[in-house]
Amino acid sequence: MSSPVPPAASDDPQALDLLELERARLFALLGRLLVAPPDGALLASLRVLRGAAGTVLGTAYDRLAEAARQATPEQAEREFHALFVGVGRGELLPFASYYLTGFLNERPLAELRESLGRLGVERAPGVSEPEDHLGFLCETMAGLIAGVFPATPEAAAEFFAKHIQPWAMRCFADLEAAEAASFYRAVGALGRAALEIEIAAAELPR
Repeated sequence: MSSPVPPAASDDPQALDLLELERARLFALLGRLLVAPPDGALLASLRVLRGAAGTVLGTAYDRLAEAARQATPEQAEREFHALFVGVGRGELLPFASYYLTGFLNERPLAELRESLGRLGVERAPGVSEPEDHLGFLCETMAGLIAGVFPATPEAAAEFFAKHIQPWAMRCFADLEAAEAASFYRAVGALGRAALEIEIAAAELPR
C-alpha cells in the first residue's frame, strides 16, 4: 500500500491555520500506520507525543505514546502482518467495500474511484491494494485538508462524510479489539478519537 499521488505543488500554496494543520497531520499519521508498520524512527517520535490533558484526542495520543514505548520495530512488524496480511488474509480487512457489503471490490470502491477522479487523486503506480483501504482514505483525507489536491475547501468534509464516516468507526473499533493487536490497539483508539472529532465538527452550525 502506498500514499495517494499529489499533483505538483502550487507556487502559492494556501496557508493552513494551526487547527487544519493538526487535522492533516493526524490523518497522515493514521494513514502511515495503517499502510505499513512503524519503523524505529517513527516509534521513537511517537514515544515523545504529549496529548492535551483532559481531551479525548489528548488521551488517545498519550495512549499511543505509551504503546510505542512498549513496542519494538520487530514486534510492530509481526503485529501488522498478523492484523492486515496474514497467511491468505489478516485478522482484519480494512476496506470500505468489505465493511459496507461483506465483500471486496464492490460498489463502494467504484463510487470512491469516481470521487477520486473528480478530486484529481491518483493511486501510486505499482500499488495492488484497492483504493478503499482505510490507510489510503486517511492519507487522501490528509491531502485534502492540507490542500495538496486540486479540490475545493469543502472537499475534505464531503469526502469524509461519503467515504469514511459510514464505516471507519467500526473498523477502528475492531482494530482496538483485535486479538493480534497490542501496539495497534492504541492506533484504533486514536482513529476513533479522530473520527469522533470530525463528526462532531460536521454537526456544528456553519
